[in-house]
Amino acid sequence: MLGYLLKRLIQMIVVLWAVSVLVFVMMSFTGDPTYMMVPLDATEEQIEQARRLLGLDDSHLVQYWRFLSSLTQGDFGRSFVFRQPAMQLILERLPATLEIVALAMAIALVLAIPLGVYAGANPQRAGSRAVMAGSLVGISLPGFWLGMVLIFVFAVKLQLFPSSGRGPTQEWLGMRVSFLSWEGLRHLILPALTLSVGTLAILMRIIRAEMMEVMKQDYIKFARAKGTDRRGVLFKHGLKNALIPLVTVFGLMLGDLIAFATLTETIFAWPGIGKLLVDSIYRGDRPVIVVYLMFVAFMFVVVNFVVDMLYALIDPRIKIK
Repeated sequence: MLGYLLKRLIQMIVVLWAVSVLVFVMMSFTGDPTYMMVPLDATEEQIEQARRLLGLDDSHLVQYWRFLSSLTQGDFGRSFVFRQPAMQLILERLPATLEIVALAMAIALVLAIPLGVYAGANPQRAGSRAVMAGSLVGISLPGFWLGMVLIFVFAVKLQLFPSSGRGPTQEWLGMRVSFLSWEGLRHLILPALTLSVGTLAILMRIIRAEMMEVMKQDYIKFARAKGTDRRGVLFKHGLKNALIPLVTVFGLMLGDLIAFATLTETIFAWPGIGKLLVDSIYRGDRPVIVVYLMFVAFMFVVVNFVVDMLYALIDPRIKIK
């Protein structure tokens, strides 16, 4: 186990270094942020002075070395727009994103597991076909369109939920969260529903496919022969052995929702890291964009590592080496 952990740690470092190179190269070709910082009537001398202050007058190699040295020291630079440390901005907005992602994944799992198990155990029934048809619709619906439809129906027409914003927040475990109050929870529901639909559809189809395979195995027949009730056969024996691909996809989708909830957060004016990224791109706020990309890369590396660890817990036959 120790050897495996060391190997994965080295892999993580190499991946993050490669990402840092890609991020730096991409940022170098996105234009000169100096023009976003100076007034429109700025003189050439003022523009050059601003470039020197930002360190953009050095060669790309010197800039990358300075960039990499700052990263290793935990210094991710200051936002050009907000005049705050870029990492601080990400951490301040992260709880808002985690809230809608957590609720979206909870909704997806609560619905996907029973529906997927039912559809996989009864593939020829009309209900199973209806579940699969619904999952196909869920996968096909664009998130931005679904969000606007939910706003029109539930916020404008029925006036059940707010159309935008986060609502009141409270302190919890050192973070500002909104789900502890009913008004805050009302603001959460529509963005979370928008995020959950695609995830629900994919998880449902994966569970169905795996359950159809598992139900053909000999240990399922043996469990039935022992007199195990149908619920025990489906959930204790069937679902448990169908969890490996579900864990893989769940981990990747969790990271994907955290990293790329940009459209949903923009539509609902949700003050998370996705909306911060969009605003930073519009304003040419390079330090925030760089920190966001590095944070996303680190998150995916950690999620993949955790998923690998979970494999051994779910199925002891899998040897980690």
